[in-house]
Amino acid sequence: MLKNFWYACEFSSAITSKPQRVPLLNQQFVLYRNSQGKVMAFLDQCPHRGAALSLGKVENDCIRCPYHGWKFQTDGTCIEIPANQPGVPIPKKAHLDAYPVQEKYGFVWLFWGDIPENERPPLPSFPEVKNPALRSLQLEFKWNAHYTRLIENSIDPAHSAFVHANSIGSGMAKEPQLPNYEIYMEGWGASASLYYKQQETKGFFWKFVRQKNRLQIKTTRGFYMPNIIYSDSENIILFVAHVPIDDKTTISKFIQFRSFFTQPWADQIFRKFNSKVNQEDKLIVESQSPKIAPYDLTTEIHASSDALPLAYRKLRKKCLDIGWAEEPHISKLNYMNGHTLSVERQII
Repeated sequence: MLKNFWYACEFSSAITSKPQRVPLLNQQFVLYRNSQGKVMAFLDQCPHRGAALSLGKVENDCIRCPYHGWKFQTDGTCIEIPANQPGVPIPKKAHLDAYPVQEKYGFVWLFWGDIPENERPPLPSFPEVKNPALRSLQLEFKWNAHYTRLIENSIDPAHSAFVHANSIGSGMAKEPQLPNYEIYMEGWGASASLYYKQQETKGFFWKFVRQKNRLQIKTTRGFYMPNIIYSDSENIILFVAHVPIDDKTTISKFIQFRSFFTQPWADQIFRKFNSKVNQEDKLIVESQSPKIAPYDLTTEIHASSDALPLAYRKLRKKCLDIGWAEEPHISKLNYMNGHTLSVERQII
C-alpha cells in the first residue's frame, strides 16, 4: 500500500448523517456528515475498548460510541464519558485522529499520510463530469485480488481480444495486433491514446457506439496515483477508484458516463453489460501470481503493448523508493548476524 495520497474511497452519495464504515488500507474508517454536510473521517475504533464507532450515532455533529457512550467532537476530542462522576477529568488520550477529506467528482477522497498539506499530490482533473449532456451511472464490484493487478488490467489495451472476445473485445479477436502508442506523463499519472481499426463488435450496443464514415476509433486510457483509472472511448467515459481494502481484496467503484441511451430506464442495461465484462476480468485477474504487481521491473516480461501498465509500475516504484510505503505492512526478516532485511515490498 502507498501513503501520502488522496484515496477515492467511497461514493459521495453513500455518506449521510448516519455513521458509515468504510474499509481501506487494511483498516476500517468511519465517515459521516455533520450538520453543514461536511464529511468527517476517523478510524472506526473507540480508543476506550476498541468498539466500532460506526455502530454508534451522531449527536450535534459529534459521534457517540455504542459501547460506553463516549462522545467525540469533529476534531476528535472526547467531551463526555457518561460513567464519570461530575468533575472527573477526561483523559487526554481519549481522542480520535481526524483525517482530511475532500469531495469531488462524485467521490469522497481521504488523505492517508504524513506529509505537510502543501506537499500533498493534488486530485486529478476530470472536467467531463460537468458535461450535462452525459448520463452518469455508479457501479461497484468486489474482487479477491490486489488493487495493483486491477489497475494494470484496467489500463492494459492488449487483453480485450482474448478476455473479452465475447463482449467488448470481439471486434479485436480476429486482429489482436495493436498500434504503437505514446505515453504522456501527467505528474502523478499517465495516459495513452490508441487508434483502433473500426470493426463490428458483438452485442446490442455496437450500432450506437460505432462512428459512421470513420475507419478508426480513438480510445484513451490512463491512471492517476494511487488508485484511479479512466478511459474515454468517445461515447463512453469511465472513471474507476480501485479501493484497496486489504492485501487480498479490492472494491472497484465505477462512475460511467454515456452520451447515448441517456434515459434512466437504460441504466439497468448498462449495469448488466458491465457486470458481464467484469466477470470476464475477474476469472483472469484473481488467477494471477504473484498476487501483487512486482516491485522489481524485471520480474515479469514486458512487450511493447505493456507501455502504459509499465509506466504505472515505474511510478509506483518511484513512490516506494522515496519511502511512501505504508510501514505497518512491511515485514522484516531477521538474519542470524542480527541484521534485518526489509521484505517489501512484495506485500505493499
